[in-house]
Amino acid sequence: MRILVTNDDGYLAQGIHTLAGAARELGDVHVVAPDREQSATSHSLTMHYPLRVRRITDDLHVVDGTPTDCVVLAVGQLLEERPDFVISGVNHGSNLGDDVLYSGTVAAAMEATMLGIPAVAVSYTGRDPDEIEAWQPVLTNLLRKMLRRDFPPETLLNVNLPAVAPGKVEGIRVTTLGRRAYIGSLTRALDPSGREYFWIGGGESKWWGGPNVDFRAVHSGFVSVTPLHLDLTNYRLLEKIGEWDLNP
Repeated sequence: MRILVTNDDGYLAQGIHTLAGAARELGDVHVVAPDREQSATSHSLTMHYPLRVRRITDDLHVVDGTPTDCVVLAVGQLLEERPDFVISGVNHGSNLGDDVLYSGTVAAAMEATMLGIPAVAVSYTGRDPDEIEAWQPVLTNLLRKMLRRDFPPETLLNVNLPAVAPGKVEGIRVTTLGRRAYIGSLTRALDPSGREYFWIGGGESKWWGGPNVDFRAVHSGFVSVTPLHLDLTNYRLLEKIGEWDLNP
């Protein structure tokens, strides 16, 4: 089995080392990852300047671009053979609910799915990245079960690990995406020169959703597995929108 591993935290992150170690129990692993932090880059591609690639070892390439760039280059140029699976992560922080729209980790898995390659995105909801290393045996077992299955087309799996010790996990739940709103996440201030600047991030968040949403699962100590589909069409509204008088 040929497995491509990538992330959005950069090739030096603890999460990707743990994930690559877990994946090596299942097949031949090649890592193609950004050379620096690329969180919240979503599905962006680098199109306005050339990409540079450094080959660190035979199975590690570092790219000065986004997670999506990494998958595109790996599949199109860097790997001798097309990977059987792409695994992205382990992200340093959760990717729950609406956050999947911002996540570079999820976007890398989504790009693989668009290329017809089964993909899994993995994130850790705790605050200390050093705690991720202890999850390696759990990840190996979980990935082994997932990769044996026939993935449905145009679908990736978004996995979030709870912020508990691996031995205290309550189990695994298949979930839907929750909803999240940020409160006070935009800061407006002056720099030392008196010039105004804005900073996006921080603040508090408010969650909501039904009983089977992802954030409820991880907050209860479960591993959350959410199937994400590429088709964003709202089929329930096709007929209704079709009845609008949109013609000139």
